[in-house]
Amino acid sequence: MNEEVASNKQPASENATSVSLEDVRRVAELANLELTAQEEPRMQHDLNAILGYIAELSELDTADVPPLAQVAEILGDQVQASVEALRVDEVRASIARTEVMAQAPETDGVFFKVPKVIER
Repeated sequence: MNEEVASNKQPASENATSVSLEDVRRVAELANLELTAQEEPRMQHDLNAILGYIAELSELDTADVPPLAQVAEILGDQVQASVEALRVDEVRASIARTEVMAQAPETDGVFFKVPKVIER
């Protein structure tokens, strides 16, 4: 892209829906994050930048790009070389539950007991 065209084009972030500080606080609450007052504007800027990049990607013409479920389809030989290094995926017997539970720090005999990590 030449500089003339690039300089006349509005940044995609200006076209995207803007994230407010209230949005940032709500997302932080949902994600159980404790943001400081200094971190909130930085997070707002970052989220708006992400939305800007998404808006920019949305402008791309993908009409001639076939749907793709696995990147392996386009990487071909590179993926094949990696796959050859992996073991064969086969069904094998697993460790007995009683043996595993006997080694657990806390268990009820069926499930592991772990400390609560999310508190509200």
